[in-house]
Amino acid sequence: ACTGIENIDEAITLLEQNNWDLVAAINGVIPQENGILQSEYGVETLHGPAYGPTSHSAAASSAPSSSSAFRHVVPSRQIVERQPRMLDFRVEYRDRNVDVVLEDSSTVGEIKHILENELQIPASKMLLKGWKTGDVDDSTVLKSLHLPKNNSLYVLTPDLPPPSSSHSGPLQESLNQNFMLIVTHREVQREYNLNFSGSSTIQEVKRNVYDLTSIPVRHQLWEGWPPSATDDSMTLAVSGLTFPCHRLTVGRRSSPVQTREQSEEQCTDVHMVSDSDGDDFEDATEFGVDDGEMFGVASSALRKSPMMPENAENEGDALLQFTAEFSSRYGDCHPVYFIGSLEAAFQEAFYGKARDRKLLAIYLHHDESVLTNVFCSQMLCAESIVSYLSQNFITWAWDMTKEANRARFLTMCTRHFGSVVAQTIRTQKTDQFPLFLIIMGKRSSNEVLNVIQGNTTVDELMMRLMAAVEIFSAQQQEDIKDEDEREARENVKREQDEAYRISLEADRAKREAQEREMAEQFRLEQIRKEQEEEREAIRLSLEQSLPPEPKEESTESVSKLRIRTPSGEFFERRFLASSKLQVVFDFVASKGYPWEEYKLLGTFPRRDVTQLDPNKSLLEVKLYPQETLFLEAKE
Repeated sequence: ACTGIENIDEAITLLEQNNWDLVAAINGVIPQENGILQSEYGVETLHGPAYGPTSHSAAASSAPSSSSAFRHVVPSRQIVERQPRMLDFRVEYRDRNVDVVLEDSSTVGEIKHILENELQIPASKMLLKGWKTGDVDDSTVLKSLHLPKNNSLYVLTPDLPPPSSSHSGPLQESLNQNFMLIVTHREVQREYNLNFSGSSTIQEVKRNVYDLTSIPVRHQLWEGWPPSATDDSMTLAVSGLTFPCHRLTVGRRSSPVQTREQSEEQCTDVHMVSDSDGDDFEDATEFGVDDGEMFGVASSALRKSPMMPENAENEGDALLQFTAEFSSRYGDCHPVYFIGSLEAAFQEAFYGKARDRKLLAIYLHHDESVLTNVFCSQMLCAESIVSYLSQNFITWAWDMTKEANRARFLTMCTRHFGSVVAQTIRTQKTDQFPLFLIIMGKRSSNEVLNVIQGNTTVDELMMRLMAAVEIFSAQQQEDIKDEDEREARENVKREQDEAYRISLEADRAKREAQEREMAEQFRLEQIRKEQEEEREAIRLSLEQSLPPEPKEESTESVSKLRIRTPSGEFFERRFLASSKLQVVFDFVASKGYPWEEYKLLGTFPRRDVTQLDPNKSLLEVKLYPQETLFLEAKE
């Protein structure tokens, strides 16, 4: 009831962190200034459970102890301020879903009022279905229904005709068209050519004209709007304007008195409807009231357009509009806001190299706070603050004015920082805004170092920023040291891996060279063996083909040849004198000296026998009756 925490696991975790001290757990979740449980004895602890009437005397007689003890749990009447319980509703209507966040003290009628603005359907025509307890009426308080935190409802409109598909095409086409509005400023006789999409509203046109003419919407007097333009919330596509160009005239009302009288008499005239948020400030401006005397109202009146669109699909687009609107209100000297999602801001701030990391500053804007205008113009836009933020922080911003944007940020906050931080921001009152959150990234989580409220000074803001940077710098130096050591280890490992790779490459190259050499040796050996086998085969063939050696007592003429080898050995053989010289060559080849590689030389006279005709007989070449020959290798 106090904290709005419905998740039993989360509640048990908080109790365990506080040694099951219920009061300490609640105080840890709810900020001190927003109402906490207090015991009758302040921070004094008891040595035993303080239940019953005897507890008081026991506490008085017991000395304080630093050991674990139970605090006196007081009744619920001692809760200074009960925190509101927020309920989330997802409401479905045809093809649309609307998210509504309300306190449980609200009524069903307030939900319908919000849906009336979102869906453009009268509340009286709505039937809100999906309640667990059956049908309820508009005056039913949500707390009495005992609803869970997240609820799903749907809207029925039986009294309204269903949308006609035959008209949806032209309407969509009109919404996508661009209208040229030629607006004449009556007092100065000047024309403005303004382009607006068909989805723009009449109110947006009037606010843009306010930017150009400085005539507040309340004091604008228009001519030329079609009779069908009955509401400033109507889009140009359905207002009856002439496409593609339409002429209008605008001027200023004569006096504030006349303006107020006409506003009271013609409160239903849509051309005179103005932004009620700025009425007091505009009237004060007419009467010359100083801005400083009305800074609370002025901060609201200066809102020509919202800082951030409601229910923006893309956070980057929302931040672009925020930056542009902030510049138009407070000038160009302001912090450089990071354009992108909160997750992208985390990446930019926390997940680079340790030397490049920065703190993350989250600026939470609220247009309804009386402190916003002073905080933005005098502190956030101070040159010293802007320069310091630029050097040491990544600055991200969000607008908490609209309930949908507020709920969206609280969801992001819970996801990234936990429920305690989200509950702290949820319990901040409007007048405590704007807020400045200082976030430091850690290895396992993101830590909120400081929450700075809007009621501060430039010096105090600078001191708190510097204190956060000092804490961050100490952590950053440790991270840099760890990163350097890690990079050194990785460099050594890379060098070792590279040396190992080179060694492997050298070993592989050496092994491949050895394998190639061995393969070449094997190939040459194979060739040599084949050659030897071939030569041996030839030798044997020649040896077998030789005619038989004649005997010494042969009756035929016999020639006796003595042949000396290169090694100094001799071998002899007898040949018939009629045998051809080729027979001698074959005999020498059969001994392993083929005539292709060796030449056969005679002594007296010295001659090369291998050059003679092998078909001549030994007698004809004068190798008869005997001769000594020499074998010599050819060059």
